[in-house]
Formats: sequence, structure tokens, C-alpha cells
Amino acid sequence: MTIAKRYNPLLMLFNFCKSVRNSIFFVIYFFVIKAGSDSTFITYGRIVFFIAFGLTLISIILKWFTHKYELDDRSFHLYKGIFSKSERTIPFSKIQNVNRHTTLFHRIFKVTSVNFETGIAGEDAAVRFEVISKKEADRMESHMTNIVHDDWVTLHAKDDIDIASFDVEVKKGISKRTNHYKPTKKDILKASFTSLSFLVLIPFIISIYFKINEIFHLENEAVAFFEKLMGSWWMVTIIIIVLIIASTTFGIVRTFLKYGNYQISSDHDRIYITKGLIDETAFSISKEKVQAIEIKQSIMKRLLGLAEVKLTSAGSLSSDENTLEINSLYPYLPVKRAYEMVSEILPFYEITQNMTPLPVKSFWVRILWPSWLWIIATVFLFYFKPTVLEVEEVWWMVSAILLIIIVVSRLLDFFNTFYILNDHFIQFKTGSLTTSLFVSKRDKIIEVKVTRNIIQKMLGLASIGTINQAKPVHHAGVDHVSIELAESFYTWYMERRNEIKVE
Repeated sequence: MTIAKRYNPLLMLFNFCKSVRNSIFFVIYFFVIKAGSDSTFITYGRIVFFIAFGLTLISIILKWFTHKYELDDRSFHLYKGIFSKSERTIPFSKIQNVNRHTTLFHRIFKVTSVNFETGIAGEDAAVRFEVISKKEADRMESHMTNIVHDDWVTLHAKDDIDIASFDVEVKKGISKRTNHYKPTKKDILKASFTSLSFLVLIPFIISIYFKINEIFHLENEAVAFFEKLMGSWWMVTIIIIVLIIASTTFGIVRTFLKYGNYQISSDHDRIYITKGLIDETAFSISKEKVQAIEIKQSIMKRLLGLAEVKLTSAGSLSSDENTLEINSLYPYLPVKRAYEMVSEILPFYEITQNMTPLPVKSFWVRILWPSWLWIIATVFLFYFKPTVLEVEEVWWMVSAILLIIIVVSRLLDFFNTFYILNDHFIQFKTGSLTTSLFVSKRDKIIEVKVTRNIIQKMLGLASIGTINQAKPVHHAGVDHVSIELAESFYTWYMERRNEIKVE
């Protein structure tokens, strides 16, 4: 029988720091900007602030004394409540992902935070430890992994699977990890330009200006300074050069801080991703929990031969205020390496290079299908007849340009769309400027659909779609495939019942 533990005492300091951070605006407003004010509103506002802050501190201390946790051989047990006690039990089998986030605070005190994510919706979707020692986090993760593995072995005991070597490694502890990818300095430099992160500096400066302006009202001074600069061409030239250098440096540094410590590794059971130099994020997901794979390429990545491999899982990929981009193996992988890595990490997933294009009838449906965007925009332009660059009666040119963009987009979408049913797998490739290759196993798809409108019925076409468990649920599909493929797709999915095992 295990004994319930209190959380790490540093959790009180962590929550106190968060409270101070959240109170900065009120402190500046009440005690800096309005320091000399005798207004009744300001006086009572200060009193309310002190009362609220005091109650928050008391709550932080009481929560530490009353909130506890324990692990048995099947579940997490979480106890909380100051006046009204409650217990929450989360079975290990429901854990989809495990992610760690180590901020500067955690680094200073040599601790970390860890989230055990489930596939359940709502605020209780994860078992969160905001401050915990690394040793305790390792212990919990290893304990959970061993229990889940034992259950998996029991479930598949009668299957024709060689699990002996894996079982020995797991029983020893964490099995040996294989490192698959770590970006070089050249890769990071390429990523900084591909991501266009150097363009972030100017909006960042503008946002800071507006925030300062709300407090100190700098409009007149800023206008006078700007007019003075515009009167000197050499000053404008220097400012442009400085901005280009600063933006480029900012983009490279920002990308280096984000991806400088990036590493992808795996063992027999899980995939591990770590990133970040100052704020470190570590994410792990059971290979068994991967619902689908997506290989995405923007137009910039296609030109440079790069791709992003994303994993679809049932667990949430967010932590507190920050959405963690940790479902991506790496956003800027060379295309060839991306396909190789999928085979290395998830050998039970198959990616087929040769796929089936759409039928010719689909081409005409896509080209001739009415565009409501173009129709509404054209009506709007015809009615208002706006003047562009002092040129009148230009509305029809804008309408024609919009129509050309829509047609070209549909052409690219047609030529970039492929599909294939391959034994236990389904594979879609869609997109125009940005393409997405979707791969999923039949037993990971929770729902499929086949739809047909009037035009599709006349031409012998249909639209097919899949739904995978994720947060939110992941939809994928292809429009205007042949009716024969749609029928085969439905029959293919019905065979799923022979693959599903009830735990």
C-alpha cells in the first residue's frame, strides 16, 4: 500500500512567482502611474489588490498542505480540496503522451514540470506536476511505462510477436534509446530563413511602442522624430541597414534558442523529442498511441527540399499558457531524411511513394465548380467600383486577377492530390501551395464517411474522409474520387473489426 505524498515544497514558490507576475500590471497602475492619486477608486482599488493578493498567498499555502498524490500498480491518485475533499483516479492505460517543460525557474532550482496527458477532454485531461524533482519524474514515468508494458505483453501473449528482447530491456529500466536527428548549425541557419523568423522583430517593436504609448502617450514625440528622420536620406539608409542586420540577427538567435538543443530519439516503446536552450521542453509518446502521420510542406519548404513530420496522438499537446509544438518531429527536415526517419522510428507504418492520381472527371469538377468567394467579391466590386492607385473602372481587373488565383489554386490542388489503400494503411496527399501527406493505420481510424452531391452522382464521383482520435479530432480526406474507390474504401474499413482487440 503506497502512501500519499505532498507535492514539492518549491511549488509554493513557483505559484508565488506566477502570482507576482500576474500582478505586475496592477502594481504599475496603482502604485506607479497613479502613485500620487487620492481618488476614491484608486484608494479602494489598492485595498482590494492587497486583500486579493493576501488571499492568494494563503490559498497557495493551504493547497500545498491539502493536495497530495500517489501511484499504485494501476493508476495515479490525486487528492485535493481545502474544505471539500475530492479524489481523482487516472489509470496508466489512459496516458497518451508525457511531456516535460523546464523553464528558467526550474533550471535554477534543478527541478522540472511534467504532464501526463490523456485522451479525455476538459481541464482534468492531464495529471500535472508543475514542480517536481527530475528523479521523481523519472521514477513515475518508468513505473508507468513498466506497468503499461506488462499489460501489453499480457494482452498480446497469444499473438505471434517476438517480445522477449524488448521485455528484458524494459524490466531492466528504460530501454536503450537510438538518436535519430540533431540539427547542425547549418540546419538551424536554414530554418531561421525558412521560418521567416527575421520578420518578427519589426512587429515586436511596434507592439512594444503601442503598449508604452498607452501609458505615457508618446504620439506627438514619435511623429516629430519620424518627420526629422525622413528629412535626411542618409539617416533613412542607415536605419534600413540597421533594421536588416538586427532582424536577421534576431531571427537567427530566436531560432537557435528554440531549436539549438533539438533532439529526436526513440526506444522500442516510445518516441522522445527535446528542444530549447533556456526553456527546455521534453516530450514522449508511446508508439502504440500514434494515430497518424502527416508530412507537410509549405511552398518555401518545397523549394528548399524540406518537410515537417507531425504525429497525431490522442493526448493534448499543451501546457498551461503555451501550446507546445512537440507533435512535430522537426519542422525543417530534408525530405529524404523525413521519410527515412518515419521508417526508423515507426517501422510498423508504411509510406508508399507511388500513389493513384485523381480521375480526369475530377479535374473538370474542380475547375468548373462555382467559387462563391469570387462571385461575392465581383458583386461587391461592381457595386462600389473602388478606385485603385487613382485608376478608375479597375474593378473588373481585380475580379479577373482573383479568378486567375482561384483557378491556379484549384489546378495545383488537382495535380498535388493522390491517394492509395495499402493493406492496413490509407494514404492521402492534398494541397495546392502547401501540401500534406497523411498516413494512418486502419485500426487507428475511429470513423469514415463517404458523401456524394448531385454533380458527383452524375459523374460517378464521391468524397471520402477519415477521423482519428486527437484534440481536436483529426479530419482527413479527398474530394472527387471515383465511386469504385469510394466503395473499396468502405469495404476496406469494414475489415477493421478483425483487427480490433478489446482490452
